[in-house]
Amino acid sequence: VQLQASGGGLVQAGGSLRLSCALSGWRLVDYGIGWFRQAPGKEREGISYIRSSGATYYTDSVKGRFTISRDIAKNTVYLQMNSLKPEDTAIYYCAVGRPVLSAWRTSGIYYYWGQGTLVTVSS
Repeated sequence: VQLQASGGGLVQAGGSLRLSCALSGWRLVDYGIGWFRQAPGKEREGISYIRSSGATYYTDSVKGRFTISRDIAKNTVYLQMNSLKPEDTAIYYCAVGRPVLSAWRTSGIYYYWGQGTLVTVSS
């Protein structure tokens, strides 16, 4: 059982990055994947979620800039991040679970977490 997050890096404001979350031991058709981020000194924040059905959800601060998607064959979820801002700087994590929709932002209900990937956006 493993979640492997990757794709972080240093980018200038206005730039783009694509994060990947590769799953082993879990199937995307059975479980949802949430993307969270944690900036220094702040709480972990849920930013996007894709259900097992493929339905997608976003927190307001990233809506219109970030896009979550998945490749069933590769058992991988992506987070395309465009128009990045310095305030997007954080460690980004993916997590697997089956939260009720009203609680997808709640980190404590996910079953398993990837190790995190650092995104740094310079101004």
